[in-house]
Amino acid sequence: MQEFDHIEALWAKHTVDVRISADEMLKQAKKDVNNIRTKSLLNIIGMALCILAFAAIWLFYDFTSIAAQLGLSIIIIAVLVSTIVLYNNHRVISQKDFTENPTSFLQQLKIYQLQRHQLYNKMLWFYVAALTVGSALYFSEILTLLSPWQQGIALFFTFGWIIFCSTLVRKAVIKKENERIALLIEKFERISNQFKDVE
Repeated sequence: MQEFDHIEALWAKHTVDVRISADEMLKQAKKDVNNIRTKSLLNIIGMALCILAFAAIWLFYDFTSIAAQLGLSIIIIAVLVSTIVLYNNHRVISQKDFTENPTSFLQQLKIYQLQRHQLYNKMLWFYVAALTVGSALYFSEILTLLSPWQQGIALFFTFGWIIFCSTLVRKAVIKKENERIALLIEKFERISNQFKDVE
């Protein structure tokens, strides 16, 4: 039994210093950054397609009420403003080559993290409110063309979808994105520290 305690004590003292090279960490970080950039770009493209779809509805459907046109214009403006905000966020992480100066990119990444936090906690509620008001005004004309049960289904799915996305989906997306960005920041801090150690 004494030998086992001795071996256990030796094992506890034995630490393996696993150091990943800066090049290997940069490769991992590059993959993570490219994933974030790609996802950001896809969000922007998706929002731009939504603007085109709503604009097409506005151009090709002959609305008789000003309320429906106002509702559609509110929706288009809300999506356009959100797209501009997403584009500005995307520029923060896409304008620099992080391999040139990881410390500078780390600062940009922290700015991106702060902007995303503001987007999800402030801008999103403007977006949801604008979509809700715009949809209500838009439906003032469109729902008159439907039967009562179709009206109920359209209202339930539209406003149910808005509530679902602004609560449950929002929380899941925030959590996942915060974890991803925090991990990336940690990687860049380690990379910066390794470069400082080399110097």
